[in-house]
Amino acid sequence: ASIDKDADGVNSGTKGGRVCWAISGTFCGKQADGSEAVRLVSCFSCDFFTKVLREEGLANFKLLKPGQTYRQE
Repeated sequence: ASIDKDADGVNSGTKGGRVCWAISGTFCGKQADGSEAVRLVSCFSCDFFTKVLREEGLANFKLLKPGQTYRQE
């Protein structure tokens, strides 16, 4: 997430730092997880996810990166 320039500025973050749940291969529990679609469900219970949601508020919170769409696998 720290090098994902496409997500720069999303949820008031730098690069992918505040939208890690939408980036493949980011670390959760000290190991890289799979695709963003598969990971997204487990991220909903993550403390960091809920912190970003609370800080941004529903009106400003972004679940996905710009141009990214959710497709169920």
